[in-house]
Amino acid sequence: MKIITYNVNGIRSAITKNWLSWLQAANPDVICLQEIKASPDQIPDLLLLEQLGYEHYWYPAQKKGYSGTAIFTRVTPKKVEYGCGHCDYDFEGRMIRADFEDFSVMSTYFPSGSSGDVRQDFKYRFLDDFQEYIGKLKVEHPKLVISGDYNICHRPIDIHNPKSNANSSGFLPVEREWMENFINSGFIDSFRYFNEDPHHYTWWSFRAGARKKNLGWRIDYNMVSQELEPHLKRASILCEAVHSDHCPVLLELDI
Repeated sequence: MKIITYNVNGIRSAITKNWLSWLQAANPDVICLQEIKASPDQIPDLLLLEQLGYEHYWYPAQKKGYSGTAIFTRVTPKKVEYGCGHCDYDFEGRMIRADFEDFSVMSTYFPSGSSGDVRQDFKYRFLDDFQEYIGKLKVEHPKLVISGDYNICHRPIDIHNPKSNANSSGFLPVEREWMENFINSGFIDSFRYFNEDPHHYTWWSFRAGARKKNLGWRIDYNMVSQELEPHLKRASILCEAVHSDHCPVLLELDI
């Protein structure tokens, strides 16, 4: 089972950069998208997507051209859950979940706090509410993959310059502590499970040639509940994909 998470920073923009050809070549069973910035009625190539064998489930934000998540899958889910029941986050299309026979996959787009204090406070509320929500969800769905853009670098190894970014949203001590506590609550950072090397990132600024210089942040994750540890097979960052300021992250499960 190949699962990919990808913040596409606008699905329509990604499609103009041959994203569908890349999807065909990457050949995931499930792909979790974030920041789709569109609803399915705005996508002219849905037939091509379906011809590749994908069912598609969308949870766009109420605000046009903003946020939103989606799951495309070649395996028909038993159930698809849209949102978490919290109006502030559901208004922005922050999470969608597909339940399969043996496990569940969630596509999640955590808020960014980089625009200022108001959104940073919103992010902190989201983190608290998300932890509570997942704690309850794991009782019903213990085999859980939470894929997405977390907008948090966990450790200094996950950011190109930890000292100069010590006060930057996405690498604040409170955010990093939340990530540590979240993992300790019963999750595995699947990429770090297989790879402890530095200089692996999933997002780069568009400015100053950051991607070419590999001056990035690792903020996109496939978090896996500990119940799925025996099924972990492989994880990697697919940095050659250039449809967005993020790149996709792959998880393979032996299921």
